[in-house]
Amino acid sequence: MEYTSTAASETRSIGNDLAKSLHGGDILVLYGDLGAGKTTLVKGIAEGLGVKEDVTSPTFTLMNVYGIQNEEFRMKNLIHIDTYRLKDEQELINIGAEDYLGTPDTICIIEWPEKIEGLLKDKKIKKIRIEHVDENKRKIIM
Repeated sequence: MEYTSTAASETRSIGNDLAKSLHGGDILVLYGDLGAGKTTLVKGIAEGLGVKEDVTSPTFTLMNVYGIQNEEFRMKNLIHIDTYRLKDEQELINIGAEDYLGTPDTICIIEWPEKIEGLLKDKKIKKIRIEHVDENKRKIIM
């Protein structure tokens, strides 16, 4: 499936729609350059799942945990991981991220998954690529 977005609001809307198809245990891995719109897509997914908190990039904290408030989804947590500044996989293991991967009541979304391929090798993942087309246009490929 492929989408075109010409604004951050459209990217969020695509994320919001995507949330409706997610299930506990899903691991989404997001590929794309800096500024492609990965975190914007995550914000839309979170909104669609009923997360009430302000979703921010975990670039410096590596992982943010958000409670899912919508009982319709039967999930407790949205885990947002950003490995851009990660030194090695062990750093992510040390903060407990591995405990969430594939957990039935959790959805995990990982930005820069290339850095933790070892942790993901036996996991069922869904790949999403966001590409810059031009200054205002993005292609989102799922």
